[in-house]
Amino acid sequence: MLSNKKFLIKVLFIISFMVLISFNQFSSSKTNDIKRNNNSSAFPDSLLRKEIVMSDKLILSEEEWKKKLTPEQYRVLRQKGTERAFSGEYWNHFEEGTYCCAGCGAELFSSDSKFDSHCGWPSYFIPLAKDRVYYVEDRSFGMIRTEVLCSNCDGHLGHVFDDGPEPTGLRYCINSVSIKFVPKK
Repeated sequence: MLSNKKFLIKVLFIISFMVLISFNQFSSSKTNDIKRNNNSSAFPDSLLRKEIVMSDKLILSEEEWKKKLTPEQYRVLRQKGTERAFSGEYWNHFEEGTYCCAGCGAELFSSDSKFDSHCGWPSYFIPLAKDRVYYVEDRSFGMIRTEVLCSNCDGHLGHVFDDGPEPTGLRYCINSVSIKFVPKK
């Protein structure tokens, strides 16, 4: 009887492991699709307004970041936190202008690419230019997501999902506290 239980436990373990691997491969392929789309020429040139390569990366110590940022900005930008849905300054903000990184001031998103995704965070379908953000696989909280970071200061901005509108099909879900709005002049 004991050997049958051991056998069943081994079988269940193997099945669980195979399901986990299958799910991981599916999620990784979605993540790779998102990474590939932004690093290739998948975006129409008309949407890539600026192709200025940022070369002077902002590097500060944690103490310098704590002095520069508010406690909430530090929690989100430097410690990869998330603000509550429908609580941020820009989730329902639709003026013309540019959204810049709250950590370093780099221009990240245009109001032209902002849309109401009904998720409670500011959402964009494309960054201002390919070099403005980069991506990291995020496996926190038992999920596999694609984290979006500022290319200039490595600040955590939010996540990107593949359920956005055309022309990209992407939804950059960004924390309001990670960005600052600069109105169009």
